[in-house]
Amino acid sequence: MNIVELKISPKDWLYIIIIGAFFGFFISLCFYFLSYDLQNISTIIFSTSTAIFISLFAFFLITISNKFILPKVKKKFWYLISFIFSFLSGFVGFSFSFLLFSFADLKILNIISPFWIYISITIGFLTFLVGLILHQFISMKYKNEEIKNQILETKLKALENELNPHFLFNALNSVSELIYQDQKKAENAVIQISKFLRNAINKESLITLETELSMVKTYVNIENVRFDEKIVLKIDDFEEFKDIKVPKFSIQLLVENAIKHGFIGAIININIKFDKNSIIVINDGKITTNPKFGTGLSNLQKRLELQKIGNLEFEIENEKMKFIIKIKDKF
Repeated sequence: MNIVELKISPKDWLYIIIIGAFFGFFISLCFYFLSYDLQNISTIIFSTSTAIFISLFAFFLITISNKFILPKVKKKFWYLISFIFSFLSGFVGFSFSFLLFSFADLKILNIISPFWIYISITIGFLTFLVGLILHQFISMKYKNEEIKNQILETKLKALENELNPHFLFNALNSVSELIYQDQKKAENAVIQISKFLRNAINKESLITLETELSMVKTYVNIENVRFDEKIVLKIDDFEEFKDIKVPKFSIQLLVENAIKHGFIGAIININIKFDKNSIIVINDGKITTNPKFGTGLSNLQKRLELQKIGNLEFEIENEKMKFIIKIKDKF
């Protein structure tokens, strides 16, 4: 059950515990300066420890509530259950701290011991109020993140939708040239285009390397119908990396770019390699010393940036063009 209201990350809890510790420390300073009898280090230790215990009990009880109880009950009962667990966090946390330190001879315990149970109840209600405020804060935080993710997804879809007509236009042009030259080849090209688009329909912006390379092979088959098998594709062993996620059409775009700008009538060799944190597409076609990032390459660069995956680079090495997708995290 993926509901915003139930999400409290470990990082959020760490902040809550730290804030609780500081809160307890500042409360202890109030006691420290209000009463001469409480002006000793034990007052600070007890108050700060109590705040930490309350935060830890809140972490334990509210995590149990969010994971195992709230998802199984109707939403109208959430506030009641949350109230009970938040109250217990403060009540049990203070009671535990009081009983733990009761074995020590602390002046602050001598003062509060006659009515510690009432203090526990009061702190339980205060914990609920603090929990309610934190709930609203965390809820707003995750809703903002959801909105950002939706905006990001919209941008990515817009970029992908920009590519689909781009590819389809080029592919149909190839088929149209073949219709009157070789109907069998034209028929085969249409079948390959259908196979490619079937994979391209995938709604995910990130797909496995294995799926992307399957699309690349299909794309090269389409182009080879047009170029009489003059495009030779070689893909290095990728078994180790087959499940990593890459942007859809990323490698395909680099292969398409190699064919579009590198093919000069003779056989063109395209090699796809994997090196540390890089995906490298090399071709031995026409050399362009300063390749322009047109629709396809600019599109890929933007998607890599939006998804915070890495960036696109190019090099010329041994009379060969190399386009490199640099991945931030190693494979």
